[in-house]
Amino acid sequence: MTNARSTPLHRTILAVDIEGSTGSTDPVKARLRAALYELLESALLAAGIDRRHHDPLIDRGDGALTLIRPVDRAPKTVLLDTVVPALGRLLAGHNARRPADRFRLRAVVHAGEVLYDGRGCFGESLDVAFRLLDDERVKRALRRSREPLVLVTSDDIYRSIIRHGYEGIDPDTYAPCVRLEVGGRTHQGWLRTTGTVTAVKPRERAVMAPVISLDGYRRHA
Repeated sequence: MTNARSTPLHRTILAVDIEGSTGSTDPVKARLRAALYELLESALLAAGIDRRHHDPLIDRGDGALTLIRPVDRAPKTVLLDTVVPALGRLLAGHNARRPADRFRLRAVVHAGEVLYDGRGCFGESLDVAFRLLDDERVKRALRRSREPLVLVTSDDIYRSIIRHGYEGIDPDTYAPCVRLEVGGRTHQGWLRTTGTVTAVKPRERAVMAPVISLDGYRRHA
């Protein structure tokens, strides 16, 4: 029997999901997964976030989950002004270089308490993040967009970070797009596309992180 850790730990949550991957063959999925982890780790490193600052990347089959520890080197602002834009640029560069293996992403940023047991992590904060990420309105927004990535954030992130307009974060580029209920509470999601993609910066290079599985959070086909 596996016991849950009784004390929840605060984490900033960044999860990404590949658009329409269930329609790809297994060899194609393998290449997309390899590219996804390479690009995600590169985007984190572009903001100075390395393995010291986050838990091992968690596999979701057609996506990945990053849980970032509450350290000064990895504030929530850096996910919005550096990591997600870098991921969009890197993805655009990958798609230009390898059109046969091009793909697009949905991303979510949230934060909250996370519980751990011998099988992985769980908790209401993760439920909220994945419900936002998998919402049909977010999927529809990506289908309608020309960008390689769309971002949805929780209302908590919007209220505590985005609306204050910290440097590199423009609240006018976010709009409410999702309302859903989790655990008896209504949650608002705020949508932003990546905007204009620029050239990849020199620091945006890949260093792979260890990956662990979390079957309970794999998205169903």
